[in-house]
Amino acid sequence: MLIDRAGRRYPLDEPRWCGADGSPVTVEPGAGITRDRVDRAVRSQWRYAAALPVTVEPVSIGEGCTPLLSREFDGLEVGVKPEWFNPTGSFKDRGTTVMVSVLKALGIGAILEDSSGNGGSSVAAYAAAAGITATILTPASTSPAKIQQSRAHGARVELVPGTRQATADEAVRRSAETTYASHNWQPFFLQGTKLLAYEIWEDLGFAAPDAVVLPCGAGSLVLGCRMGFDELVAAREIARAPRLLVAQPEHCAPLVRAFRGEPEASPRPTVAEGTAIARPVRAPEVLAAVRATGGDMVAVPEAEIGPATLELARTGLYAEPTSAQVLPALRAFRRRGALDPGERVVTVLTGSALKAADAVAQLMVQAVP
Repeated sequence: MLIDRAGRRYPLDEPRWCGADGSPVTVEPGAGITRDRVDRAVRSQWRYAAALPVTVEPVSIGEGCTPLLSREFDGLEVGVKPEWFNPTGSFKDRGTTVMVSVLKALGIGAILEDSSGNGGSSVAAYAAAAGITATILTPASTSPAKIQQSRAHGARVELVPGTRQATADEAVRRSAETTYASHNWQPFFLQGTKLLAYEIWEDLGFAAPDAVVLPCGAGSLVLGCRMGFDELVAAREIARAPRLLVAQPEHCAPLVRAFRGEPEASPRPTVAEGTAIARPVRAPEVLAAVRATGGDMVAVPEAEIGPATLELARTGLYAEPTSAQVLPALRAFRRRGALDPGERVVTVLTGSALKAADAVAQLMVQAVP
């Protein structure tokens, strides 16, 4: 069943993206699966299909099964998940494949999505694979490469003036006319992102890390990891969920400010465009997930994101600035004692810098002495 914030329950077999009160809906917690139910013959994240609450024919183009790389940053051993190995170049494919598979099974023929780039290009690709018509609303300031990718997949892309929030507001307004396949609102998107937790568990020899470090905009990755690791605890495959350590850019860090009990602040432009979400729709759930795991949150100074992008690139990891903020975040968490040497730590690089070529070019110009 689906459940909203007021505790109202709704059937899984309707394309519902919010509750009767307008609050987000979430699939009720699952029982999890044990390692013997992982279908190792499947070379995608659908190897964990038994952990999903519904059985559907996958709309899959090879998402998941990204590598876990071993890296050292300032003496801290870290496992790195480069999510650009997903088909459209970002982690969003994990959520989109499940969401679109369910919508197709429900007979939906046209969908609407709002995105600052990666979510839109992911929805465009999977809609094309499913034979579904897609309209993508995106901020006019979005990186051209992301807009081009969505259009290449056959989606209708409309540029919305103003902030990322203005784009989200316009999409909600139009949702009365077209099925809203929002990666921030749709509950089955989170069912896809939760499978990243199962993959990390398998990567580590069916064990949990001590901590997972994540960039965060609306929080779908944070919530997905929380759901997945909680299910593994329920299935008695791990003893406890890892601490969730979350980074947002200082120029747009509403969740960090709420976590600290600080007043709201007006967002400012940030090179980490994928996390520039001024009003995350699942903010209470994200904050609860971090607190429940004994985790922490940090606002990364804008001046540190660009250098981190280039630093990672010079180790061979071409991560977009949205992802690269996890590097200064790792250092901040280490300084404040949220990470200790010898702990098993995994961090996620959510998308490729190939999606933000203009931004990276500008960072390189700024870095020239």
